[in-house]
Amino acid sequence: MSAPAATSLDAFLGGRLLIEQPTGGGHRAGLDAIMLAAAVTAAPGETILDLGAGVGTAGLAALARIAGLRAILVEIEPTLCALAVENAARNGLGGRVEVIRADIGARATERQAAGLVAEIADHVLVNPPFHAPGTVRRPPDASKERAYVEDAGLDAWLRVAASLLRPGGTLTLIHRAEALGEVIAACGNRFGALRVVPLFPRAGAAASRIVVSARKGSRAPLALVPGLVLHEDDSSRYTAAAEAVLRGAALTPDRA
Repeated sequence: MSAPAATSLDAFLGGRLLIEQPTGGGHRAGLDAIMLAAAVTAAPGETILDLGAGVGTAGLAALARIAGLRAILVEIEPTLCALAVENAARNGLGGRVEVIRADIGARATERQAAGLVAEIADHVLVNPPFHAPGTVRRPPDASKERAYVEDAGLDAWLRVAASLLRPGGTLTLIHRAEALGEVIAACGNRFGALRVVPLFPRAGAAASRIVVSARKGSRAPLALVPGLVLHEDDSSRYTAAAEAVLRGAALTPDRA
């Protein structure tokens, strides 16, 4: 597998994490990946699985934040898999990372043959394609199309996530705020104890993202908890609370 010709080396977590990613075509990791990683509540010795990991940003950010974790990064694009391997090594995390090339839309037997066996992880991270077919113009680049448009639907992602989680394991997901109903429906009977953290572009604005955590097999009710305001009023500057998360703090429910 060879890396794309055009890439950039981008700093995350205040420079503690260096990520190489394509500059043309495909999805470029940014704030969403870091917010997703910041919401993971894992303990040393546990295994997280980043489903649709791209170049590994979210999974590696979680490892950089929580010592002693192990990560499985799952991605369909071979060039992105190669970059994920390189990014893990670049950040001194290679010994704690396994990269698996697999298609979540494949049959269960094919996923298992690739290494995605049942109940392999304590925590699963999901940053799925945000748009259903027909709701947005399809990007001309095939890799970018897969990153933004999901033909299988969110239900397929969460069905696979549930199969990979151990009993009582947790799911952490980021999505558009208006997709909350779809997220709840896709969790169905698979997950309970949903905690929804809204992300607000600015104070007084409607939420643009939601970060949802849920527990496999739980029947506990949903909780909508205090969210995070990302930017100062009329400014591109991050709030102090958002800046703290972007530098490696946890995204906690009581953060305002």
